[in-house]
Parts: sequence; structure tokens; C-alpha cells
Amino acid sequence: MKNMITDEELVKIAMEMRDRAYAPYSGFAVGAALLCEDGSVYRGCNVENSSYGATICAEQTAAVSAVADGNVQFVKIAVAGTGDDYCVPCGICRQFLREFSADLVFLCANSSGEFKVFGYDDLLPNAFEL
Repeated sequence: MKNMITDEELVKIAMEMRDRAYAPYSGFAVGAALLCEDGSVYRGCNVENSSYGATICAEQTAAVSAVADGNVQFVKIAVAGTGDDYCVPCGICRQFLREFSADLVFLCANSSGEFKVFGYDDLLPNAFEL
């Protein structure tokens, strides 16, 4: 991997992206920073919509940016929310990201930037596969 950044730097980017979130309905802002095999980092934030089904999670906006750029070799994702608890991806995001990497590492941060490291064995055992 080229241009690797530290876990702390990836979490810091996720926290910066959290500040760009559009969350007028829930008030729960989330930011994400997705590291790819080539060292590229893709950023995302949640974007809510009054039609809740149209809401897009931070992890998905980061992943879609990577895919649109032709990059599907996901290595690690940092996710930062606004609460005191560690911000873990929702079930849909876990499955969505699993499409691209069975070995993805999750850095789940709280509002102060403390984070825990998780893998799919922790977050999505027995993932759906075709």
C-alpha cells in the first residue's frame, strides 16, 4: 500500500466530515473516511432527507465516491458520530461495504475521537453472499 496514513489521521478526517453532515431531522451527524489499497482516502458524510428512505449514510457516500473514481480495493474505514458511544455502521452499511472487502477494518470513533477497531467477525458474522 502506498501513502499509508495512521488510524488517528483517518479518524480525524472522519470527524472533519462529520461536521459537513446534513442531518436536520435526527441531529445525528456522521462522517466517514475510507482508505483504499493505493492509499487514496475517500470522504463521506450522512445526508438526510425528509423522505427518510432517501437518506444516505456517511459510509455509503464515501464508498460510492471511491467506486465512481474506479477504486474498489477497500482496506479500512473510519466512522465518527456525535455521541459518547463508539459510532458503528448500521446493518445496511455493513453489508454494503462487505460487497467490496471481506477483510475491511472498521475504526469506530466517538465524539471525542477515541476509537475501537472492529472487523467483520465482530460486526457482521455470517454475512450474506451470492
